[in-house]
Amino acid sequence: MESNRGSKRGAWSLPLSIFLLSLPVLTAAQQKPAQQSAPAKQAAPPKAAPAAKPAANNAARPNANASRPGGAPGAPGARPGISNAANRPGAAAGARPAAPGAKPAATNTAAAGRPAAAVGSKPGAPGVAANKPGGAAGGDKPGAAGVGKSGGTAAVSKGTAPPKGGTSKVSARGNTNNFNAGGKRVSVQTKSGTTAKFDRGGRVSTIHTKSGMTINHGAHGERRFETRRPGGGRVVGYGHGRGFAEHGYYRGGRPYMRRTYYYGGRRYAYAYRGYYYGGVAYYGYVPAVYYGPAYYGWAYNPWPAPVAYGWGWGAAPWYGYYGYYFAPAPVYPYPSLWLTDYLLAANLQAAYEAQAAANAENIPADGFRQPAYGGGGDEAPAAMSAALKQEIAEEVKAQIAMEKEAAAHPEPAGNVSSVAPSSEQTGPDETPAALDPAHRIFIVSQVISSSTDDGTDCSLSPGDVLKRVDDTPDADSNVKVLVASGQKNDCGAGSQVPVGVQDLQDMHNDFRAKINEGLGKLAENQGKNGIPSGPPAAAKPNPAGQAQPDLTVESDLKSQQDEAGQAEKEVQDAASDNGGDDD
Repeated sequence: MESNRGSKRGAWSLPLSIFLLSLPVLTAAQQKPAQQSAPAKQAAPPKAAPAAKPAANNAARPNANASRPGGAPGAPGARPGISNAANRPGAAAGARPAAPGAKPAATNTAAAGRPAAAVGSKPGAPGVAANKPGGAAGGDKPGAAGVGKSGGTAAVSKGTAPPKGGTSKVSARGNTNNFNAGGKRVSVQTKSGTTAKFDRGGRVSTIHTKSGMTINHGAHGERRFETRRPGGGRVVGYGHGRGFAEHGYYRGGRPYMRRTYYYGGRRYAYAYRGYYYGGVAYYGYVPAVYYGPAYYGWAYNPWPAPVAYGWGWGAAPWYGYYGYYFAPAPVYPYPSLWLTDYLLAANLQAAYEAQAAANAENIPADGFRQPAYGGGGDEAPAAMSAALKQEIAEEVKAQIAMEKEAAAHPEPAGNVSSVAPSSEQTGPDETPAALDPAHRIFIVSQVISSSTDDGTDCSLSPGDVLKRVDDTPDADSNVKVLVASGQKNDCGAGSQVPVGVQDLQDMHNDFRAKINEGLGKLAENQGKNGIPSGPPAAAKPNPAGQAQPDLTVESDLKSQQDEAGQAEKEVQDAASDNGGDDD
């Protein structure tokens, strides 16, 4: 403070005439409009991919590169291993590890992904695809925006003031720790401006850095880093060089987002179409393939007789780990219930591998490594009910009908361009699935944080099930959801918490992607392991759903992870500098 006052006195000692002469220059600079980035060169249309071939029965083939079960949360196409083994659902799961250790056994391979949307995504204006598909991701200048303001997602306030009745402690080093009325630490602000919030167990839940990065820590060890790109798009990482990067582009005059994933040393990309609701831009998943109408009809209707299907998960580590929460149905009267267990298992496998990856890193235990089933103080949660699964299966069935209709009237692919259309908004408003009254159930596919009434955070983990309560978002673009089913140490089942509209939209995108993927797997298993034969899938590429990957996604993720590690250390140091015990 003294040095600042000294600087001010020095400034006022300048001759008044010099100061007055500078005013016109300053005024002109303030009034000069910001210069828009020059449009990048027009991107060449990506080549349509060949029709996707269903993977072999015992091992899904992710672009001929097998990976371990699941992948990181949101890793597209985390396919539950499917086997023709004789074991039926409910087979012995084996020992349940206290926490996923280093790498889980590669009992089932993950498939090439369909996109799983990242939680917390606020799709801003897609801007211009700054580079040609497959080109460098980071160096080109985005051009005109054209998608309008972003969809906003923050369900948790970035402020660090103590909740009502709470207190603050400022250390001699300038770090501020805030406590609720019960004396529990709820947030911290470092002397440099990085902020963090804590969950009920006293562990770091969310961090917001000075540069704008958001870091989420799940209750079971998951980590997610999100950085907004200038001009639109994001980089979202999960540690160990895994995650995705986005770039906006235009196809046929409509805004799109290309998302390039990087997992297991390989890149692949998927497309999302932009649209508006209330002046806010959202993005919806565009399937890379559509199936034949007869196959959609077969997948929609009940089977001639219930099927007792053997998934082959009995010895898989993730299956034992989540045995308290998830079990497949004993029989499947219709395909939609089979697909329900498929997508739930895919999310849980992905979450398990993310936990294993986080625990394998050298993360400080105090506040960062989240012990499985540790802290929080919650009672053991109930297993997901058969009635809730039935509700999910009805959502799956409705989505199959919608996909059949979309396949019958596919949107024209149009030319790929980096130039925004002449109008700011293209097309009428479209209600996003996140707010559509026809869609009430959402399955969490990425770790996200929400807030409780006492000012602490609670997390939602992949595999939790939410029911949207509100149809109209609040001023922060959040809606209330009911936690219909939750895992231990997550936001409690039966509680209502705010969740960002875009977070729900991302969940629905991933829901669609896994159904589309599961339909391919179901086609592969026709006539096997009790599943009746049906019409061929007749999968065909959807030109509008094709995208080529960016080449710099790996370096983007590496830079982001380095910055996140520095921010986490800074928060850890500030949290230990609270001048007393917060327990």
